[in-house]
Amino acid sequence: MDRGAVAEIDLGAVADNLGLIRKITQRPVIAVVKADAYGHGAVEVSKRLVAEGVSCLAVAFSEEGVRLRNAGIDAPILVFFDKSTSDFFDSHLIPVIHDVPSAVRFSEEAKKRGSRLVVHIEIDTGMGRLGLHSERLMDDIAAIAGLDGLIVEGLMSHFSDADMAERSYAEEQLRKFAEVREKALPILGRHVPCHIANSAAVLSFSEAYLDAVRPGLVLYGYSPFSDSREPSTAGKGGSPALDLRPAMTVRTRVLSVRRLRKGTPVSYGRTFVTERESLVAVLPVGYADGYGRILSNNAEVLIGGMRAPVIGRVCMDLMMADVTGVEGVAEGDEVILIGKQGGEEITVHEIAGRAGTISYEVLTTLGNRSKRVYK
Repeated sequence: MDRGAVAEIDLGAVADNLGLIRKITQRPVIAVVKADAYGHGAVEVSKRLVAEGVSCLAVAFSEEGVRLRNAGIDAPILVFFDKSTSDFFDSHLIPVIHDVPSAVRFSEEAKKRGSRLVVHIEIDTGMGRLGLHSERLMDDIAAIAGLDGLIVEGLMSHFSDADMAERSYAEEQLRKFAEVREKALPILGRHVPCHIANSAAVLSFSEAYLDAVRPGLVLYGYSPFSDSREPSTAGKGGSPALDLRPAMTVRTRVLSVRRLRKGTPVSYGRTFVTERESLVAVLPVGYADGYGRILSNNAEVLIGGMRAPVIGRVCMDLMMADVTGVEGVAEGDEVILIGKQGGEEITVHEIAGRAGTISYEVLTTLGNRSKRVYK
């Protein structure tokens, strides 16, 4: 038996979610596929998105873009954070410019190569991370636009509240971006696309759609709003505007079934002791596979269409579930860690809530450490 979990990725769900985003926004989509498409596999997901006609892909660092190019993907690729130079020219990637010195380096490389490089400029409207932000902001935009070899084809910013929990701050960020946009376009001498709308804005903030939207999480079937819910309610409802389809199901199989007497401790530290004669399923998944130790005695899995509690400490390679109430459990039976089985469902939001984190972390951790299969 293979160790770990299998992540089944439904590319049709990704395509359907893209269609819903287009329908509600009526804007070109810059599809965010960084972090290996949030654990879903950037190459496979990107190929499907390109086939569906997305206008641009977006990654965090140039090596991610190079990997997509090596896989034969020829769509425009925007790179959010990288300041290196050679990959952008060799693989025809689009850097996001955060400061004048890095723009100068790109310009010098363009002149050296006798080529031109398309760039977007990021404006820091309140994220406090990267982007032009000083009182010389307009001068900086003019300086970048005036550099030889660079073609400014976009202005962007980034909301600091991924789930729009505090809407007033997002509104202030959008107001600042609108001011910069109004002043910058005459400097640039033409209209360039402006974008700021993340997944939360796609779902709830139509004023932020501007010239393009930049969704990530919603492409994969999840609403960022559900991350703020309690574990008991997390994941039971997506966006009221979009009927999103989760693209990832994470499953494994029962490694062993053991009958334990009442009073038997289970796993490290004896944090769980059976209160009755119990049937325990041992699963070949542990924290080394991305199923966090914090889920010890604090989560459920699906076996035989029923919920079974995770008992004892999650180990490096194994975890245990109490299947006393599940009839006929046997070695090799399918177990769902995230997804549907029968009439039950365990969502990413539920696991995130129990782990005290957000769905993004669960998807990238479990997705990137699981064996992926596609349908």
